Amino acid sequence: MSMTPVEDTVRLKITEALKPSTLEIYNDSAKHAHHKAMQGSVSRETHFRISITSEAFKSKMQPARHRIVYALLKEELDRAGGIHALQLKTRTPDEEEREIAREKAEQGEPMAKVEQDQG
Repeated sequence: MSMTPVEDTVRLKITEALKPSTLEIYNDSAKHAHHKAMQGSVSRETHFRISITSEAFKSKMQPARHRIVYALLKEELDRAGGIHALQLKTRTPDEEEREIAREKAEQGEPMAKVEQDQG
């Protein structure tokens, strides 16, 4: 039996439905275990940050993208001891590429290598 059944289910549902090119799931539950709302909870999988890159998000605004993910994870969100908090970052592959290029530019890295003529 898995030590992370909720995370495993989240990964499976998102992968099957959205076929992401990038999927990062962070279980932040330990950071929130001391919160009053978590007292008495036996679950160690209540707070997640998820970053998803998928073509399925193309031509959809952020609220629509988030609704898609919430609908996929409805059971996990509704279940007692299930997901209490979900932070989502949703983007298309084009948006991810632009974000990576912007981050490189901000760090002073070349956006593309240009070969110099050795002539």
